Amino acid sequence: MTAYIYTLGCKVNQYESLVIRELLESHGFLLLDSPYGADVIIINSCTVTESADTKLRQLMMRIKRESRDSVIALTGCFPQAQPDSIINSYADIVLGENKKTEVVSAIKEYFESGSRLCLVEKNHRGEELEHMLLTSDPEHTRASIKIQDGCDRFCSYCIIPYARGRSRSKPLDVIKDEARGLVAAGHKELVLVGINLSCYGLDLPGGVNLADAASLVCSTSGARRVRLGSLEPELLDKGIIKRLSKNKTLCPHFHLSLQSGSDRVLSEMGRKYDTREYISIVESLREEFEGCTITTDLMTGFPGETREDFADSLRLIEIIGFARVHVFPYSQRPGTKASRRSDGIPRSVAVERAKIASQTAKRVELQFLDSLIGSTQEVLFEREQNPSWHFGHTRGYLEVRVRRTGGSLRHEIKDVIITSREDGFLIGELIKP
Repeated sequence: MTAYIYTLGCKVNQYESLVIRELLESHGFLLLDSPYGADVIIINSCTVTESADTKLRQLMMRIKRESRDSVIALTGCFPQAQPDSIINSYADIVLGENKKTEVVSAIKEYFESGSRLCLVEKNHRGEELEHMLLTSDPEHTRASIKIQDGCDRFCSYCIIPYARGRSRSKPLDVIKDEARGLVAAGHKELVLVGINLSCYGLDLPGGVNLADAASLVCSTSGARRVRLGSLEPELLDKGIIKRLSKNKTLCPHFHLSLQSGSDRVLSEMGRKYDTREYISIVESLREEFEGCTITTDLMTGFPGETREDFADSLRLIEIIGFARVHVFPYSQRPGTKASRRSDGIPRSVAVERAKIASQTAKRVELQFLDSLIGSTQEVLFEREQNPSWHFGHTRGYLEVRVRRTGGSLRHEIKDVIITSREDGFLIGELIKP
């Protein structure tokens, strides 16, 4: 039987799709490089924004039009958060967020019965983390490990706690074995990911936290590099930051979610920090990690956002000096507290503010890149995509390009002197041994 997997959304979804792929292959499925002609098409969905829902709807309609004989299995955040949506009816098999590893048995049941199958159960406090282990990611140089799922924060604009459930953590011994296996498979860099990674361990006994997971992987896996995925800032106290800094293989790159530079807006979003606390966390990271890279997310057009609130966000971009900012306009999510507000910002205003913030962020990013010209950076080289250039990333997760003069450098770690920068990446030369 043949199958194809579409993955929409975040790094966690990408990890889970790889696990689904390994499950299918272990049961004799042939994974195709194209959906055309596949017996089963699996869609691992996202619903974090209105745009994500639109992409899913368009994808489902295209599959129904172009692959009429294929069985469609829909899983991920969308059917869990929006079980009554008509989009779900386009699928022959619907699996809830905590049912992804049941995909093989669900496919077999569908082909035996010929009846549509829907396995979506409401999230509940105390539910276990779905058991997932990845053995290899042959398509990528670095490999991710999902160590946490769910979120307890319930920010007023966010649907994710309803899609992913409450925070749940992978036990340390399971993380240790998975990390060792991925390094044995050839991966030199591991990325620890989660839906709210900072909450790792809150549901585990013994006061375990993110520093314990990171330290374990750094000290026992054999990886040359360990990286953290996106982080919520409020649980990163000075003690955890100091413990993290003791791990020399931990990369000094921190994607620290911001959302707004206005304290008033942060409060109405239900965020658990203010700008002063955010700045303090950034300062602590920079004190403990020399030359660390700080990136973030910023939302524009949240209901009630004034010109002054937006100006505060622009100022904070300048104050922090982010290496990169992902800017996006607010997207109303039905079922959230913010969706019931009557002081919504016109979409055109939110989009225009996003454009302005992106311009400010780009200027600050280029200033940061300019500051690295002349420095020496350790670069892990990745898949060769261009006959003229080697591509790789620094420990701070900045893209570097080096002129090709020979064979592939993929999977190699080399020191590079940065000679210039282009729009969004650095150019360098290999330092000869």
